[in-house]
Amino acid sequence: MEGMAYGAGKAGGAFDPITFFQQPHTVLRMVSWLFSLVIFGCIANEGYVNRPDEVVEYCVYNRNQNACNYAVGMGTLAFLSCMAFLALDVYFPQISSVKDRKKAVLADVGASAFWSFVWFVGFCFLANQWQVAKLEDNPLKEGADAARAAIAFAFFSIFTWGALAWFSLERLKKAGQAFLAFQRYKLGADSALFSQDYTDPSQDAAAAPYSAFTSGDDLESPGGTGSYQQASGDGAFDGSAGYQRQEY
Repeated sequence: MEGMAYGAGKAGGAFDPITFFQQPHTVLRMVSWLFSLVIFGCIANEGYVNRPDEVVEYCVYNRNQNACNYAVGMGTLAFLSCMAFLALDVYFPQISSVKDRKKAVLADVGASAFWSFVWFVGFCFLANQWQVAKLEDNPLKEGADAARAAIAFAFFSIFTWGALAWFSLERLKKAGQAFLAFQRYKLGADSALFSQDYTDPSQDAAAAPYSAFTSGDDLESPGGTGSYQQASGDGAFDGSAGYQRQEY
């Protein structure tokens, strides 16, 4: 039971890289890792521009330093978070305790939902600042492709992290169903198989097919008189005369 909890094999089993990389949540984790790397790289390399007559560089998003700082900071933290949870996914089959596995899955659900919300906010923030950016601040349109790429991948990250949260929730549900099935197996049968209105026939007088016999009751004769009577008359057998031979 413990070795098969939360979608992982028995604890202590050999690590299979092919199976690991074919798992849906592993693929989504790596895609999210790639998206965060793209966002961080685009803004860090081409997200700061200046006018031809200026020396100081400003953020390409309407010269709002907070927009670039948000993209770089969240991209870096999301990148590290993906790396940490990938390492946890590799180590996950080695965890033998069901409680520890549950904590790991719950942490995955919370982190994935958090990053999905973070990238939703980031997408709205970056798209708004890019929309209100002035052309005279960047007449050569330097870094425009990098700015659009960061906005696009922030949008895609909303769904990849959201899908990760959904897959983790499914793992929790399946683990809960498996636990209930195991408990029913230990009990031997489902309680629904037994009727709640069952009564012992020996305790139900109306359903008893026979009544108890007491020594004070009289045996009923076939005639229904209530007592047995010996037949009288010529038809009665007299055994006092002994055996009588029949003559023909």
